[in-house]
Formats: sequence, C-alpha cells, structure tokens
Amino acid sequence: AGRTFIAGADITEFGKPPQAPGLHDVLDIIERSPKLVVAAIHGTALGGGLELAMACHWRVGVKTERLGQQEVKLGLAPGAGGTQRLPRLVGVEKALQMIVGGDPIGCDEGRRLGLIDELVEDDLTAGAIAFAERVLAEGRPLRKVRDLEDKIAAARGKPEIFAAFRKSVARQTRGFRAPEACIKLVEAAVNLPFDQGIAREREAFLELVNSPESKAQRYIFFAEREAAKIPDVPPDTAPKDVKKAAVIGAGTMGGGIAMNFANVGIPVTVVEAAQEPLERGLGVVRKNYEATAAKGRLSQQDVEKRMGLI
Repeated sequence: AGRTFIAGADITEFGKPPQAPGLHDVLDIIERSPKLVVAAIHGTALGGGLELAMACHWRVGVKTERLGQQEVKLGLAPGAGGTQRLPRLVGVEKALQMIVGGDPIGCDEGRRLGLIDELVEDDLTAGAIAFAERVLAEGRPLRKVRDLEDKIAAARGKPEIFAAFRKSVARQTRGFRAPEACIKLVEAAVNLPFDQGIAREREAFLELVNSPESKAQRYIFFAEREAAKIPDVPPDTAPKDVKKAAVIGAGTMGGGIAMNFANVGIPVTVVEAAQEPLERGLGVVRKNYEATAAKGRLSQQDVEKRMGLI
C-alpha cells in the first residue's frame, strides 16, 4: 500500500543507538516462518526494502518497480543480508554490479534474473494472492534464499572472478572504502556458509557506518535535499512561467546556465563586457553541443536550434 514498497532504511537512524527490533531479527522471523510469505512489490524495493523482499519466500512485482542495493552511494555496504542473498538469486556477476555500482534495475530484468518470481499486470494484491494460492496448491516447499546454492557454486574457489571485477571498477571506486568492502562480502557469500557471511556483513556495515567517508557521503545526501527547501517558499508554490532569460557573463558558469535554458527551449540573452569574451564563451557552448552530437545524443539540427535560442 501507499506510494511505494520500501525505498530503503531510515538513514537518519544511522550512528544512533539501535532500537529493537533490529532489521536482522525481523527478516529472520520472516524467512523462518512456517507459513508462506510473498512480497508484493510496487514502486521501489531499494536497500533495506530489497533485503526485506529477499527474506520472503517468493517475490511478485509490477512493471513499474525498481530494485536495487544503493547503500554504496552512502559509503556503506548492505547491512541486512543484501550481500549474501542477492548473489544467490541473480548470480555473482550481476550482484557485484548492483551492489558495488549501486544502480537499480527494472522489473523485466529482475524477472529474467530470478529476483522476481512473477509479474502482475493489473491488481498487484489480487495477483500476489493468486500466486500464493497457486504455490500452495502445487505443494511447493518454502523457498528460503539463504539455502540456494546453484548461482554461487560456479564461482566458489575462483578468486580471479573478483580480481577481474576489482580491476574493472578501480578507476571509479578510487578513494572510496565501501566498494572494496562490498566485493569482499559477495566473495564471502560464495565461499562461506550463510550465517558466517551474514556475520561478516554485519561487521563490515558497522565499520563503514562509522567511517569518515560514509559520514561525508551521508552529509552530502542530506545537504542536497536541504538545498532544495527554501524556508519562505511553501512547497505548494506554483512555479513562474519563464518566457525568456538573461545571463550576465559568458564564462564557464554563464555559458552552462545559458545552455540549460536553451536545452528546454527558453530563449536566453548572454551579456558580456566585451566582444572577445562573448565570442569565446559562445564558442565553448557550441563546442560542448558539438561534442554531445558527436556521441549521438543530439542531432546537428538540435545543435543549431539550441544555439539559435542563445
């Protein structure tokens, strides 16, 4: 119910004394339930939301859902079984991509990989109940993700798989602590019994949540959201209809701001103190547009149309 399934844990709680019940305890109760538990996922199942869904015996979703482990973007590793359950459902390579990259996937890919067991077209609740009743009618056993081995067995005893992945992400992850921790935890999922892997994950999460890197990344996360809130402007304020704009200065900032207006079809006048810096600035703008066109993201017609608005 509501706007979405679960978009993640409440990160304002991180660094504070934990309050019972812990998420690990809740997920353990769900996974060990003698009754069938089906997650009916709409919207987003991210971070702790996906970890909860993976602790259920089966997962049913809709076309619009997004699934992911995004903790790495806050300088963290998944802390409630994500590094241990995800490889068992989608395989080691995809789990590494999702956990270390932090980018979510769509429902179709989730279904193809085995993260989602069935997609429902219309009424999710009715579809999920029908799925649960079918599982019971067919006498299927309770499917605990912790017990699945087929998608991790092939990587067991093959450190070269993880070495190759480390090399492929080395440039993007330089200076960050969490990506390496995530790789080691997926490796633990492959080579250790589930309970030992969970214990390793918990240790790594506590170490990372107290690290200066994660504290800095969480600070940025909250600061970006605070920057969008203007104290004396109510949230329901209607935006003004901007017909035209002017930018003072054709330097790096001025040119970039002018491009933002032109990109959405708003004519913009760029004002400079002399002809030479004006021409130089507009030359940089054109060069930026031409570079985008060279990558196939703009047509030459789009380039001329946007330059014509400046």
